[in-house]
Amino acid sequence: MKFLANENFPLASVIKLKEAKLDLASIGIDNPSISDKEVIEAAIKENRIILTFDKDYGELVYKFGYKPKAGVIYFRRKRYQPEEPADWVIELLSSKDFQFEGLFTVVDENSIRQRKI
Repeated sequence: MKFLANENFPLASVIKLKEAKLDLASIGIDNPSISDKEVIEAAIKENRIILTFDKDYGELVYKFGYKPKAGVIYFRRKRYQPEEPADWVIELLSSKDFQFEGLFTVVDENSIRQRKI
């Protein structure tokens, strides 16, 4: 699996995921300030799962028809330490209950929901 961390994904978590040997590209490091549309287009082109805290990706997928085949993981959490999102990703990947391809995954404090893209 390949991942693309959106610019709002904490740098400490990007570093932790890279140290865990995940194939992870980071907008904040590689292409800061590009638009959400450009991020989703890069994810589609490179077949990467988007990691984001930005709700606008739901609109890009469901209103404007972008189809990132690898999937999107949207974190709807407001309070967290900078390394915690990496732990959440690692926990999701270790669970056999979740697949991400073709799915929009929403992770909040109380649940994890998935919907087809």
